[in-house]
Amino acid sequence: MTSYADLAREIDRGTRPELLRDWVLHVLADVADGRRPLRAVRHPLGFTCLPVERDGPDGICVHAWPADPPPVRPTTSAMHSHSWDLLSHVLHGTVRNELIDVTDAPADPSWRIYEVHSLGEVDEVAATDRLVTAMTATVETHTAGDSYALRAGGFHTSEVTAGTPAVTVALGRTTPGACDLSLGAVDGRSHRVRRDRCDAAETARMAREIARLVARG
Repeated sequence: MTSYADLAREIDRGTRPELLRDWVLHVLADVADGRRPLRAVRHPLGFTCLPVERDGPDGICVHAWPADPPPVRPTTSAMHSHSWDLLSHVLHGTVRNELIDVTDAPADPSWRIYEVHSLGEVDEVAATDRLVTAMTATVETHTAGDSYALRAGGFHTSEVTAGTPAVTVALGRTTPGACDLSLGAVDGRSHRVRRDRCDAAETARMAREIARLVARG
C-alpha cells in the first residue's frame, strides 16, 4: 500500500488490519532511520502528529497520544470540527470521540465559533460573529482494530483512556470551501497559536516509541 486510496480501501474492507499495521511500521522505521525527512508536530489538543504524506486534498498522518499526556490547554476549547473528512484506524489503545450538536443561539450563547487557518507553523484563530450552544449527542469508543469516520464540519472531541497510550493512522480528504472550526469563549478575540515542531532527533525517538506500541497492537 502506497497511497491514500490504498489505505482507505483497506480500512473500509476491515478484513486485513495487519496490512495497515505493517505499512505504518515500515513508515515509522523510515522516519526513525532518517529515510523519510518529516518532523513530528505536537498538536495543541495533546497528541503528536507525524505528517506522512500530502497529495493535493488528501493527507495521511500517524497520530499518537502518550499514556500521560500533558494538560491540554487550547486557547479556545477541545471542541472542534475539521475542514476535511476523516477516516481513522486505531492501531493501539482506545480513542473516545464525543460528537457534539451545535445550535445557533445569538440571544443566549455558550460559545463563539472561531475559524482556524493554518499558515506553516502558525494557526490564525479568527473570532466569527456566530454564537452557539453545544450539547453532546453521541459518545463513541474505539479500540485497537476498530475504524471510524468523522465528517467534515462535525463538531467533536477526541480523547484517550487515562494512563493508556493510543496510536491511529488518520486519512483526511479536504472538502472544498470548508474551514477548520473551534468553539471558544463568547468574549474571546482573534489570536495566533504557534505549533511545536520537533527536531530530527526527537522525531526519530518518537517514531521508535510509536512503533513499539503499534507492534504490540
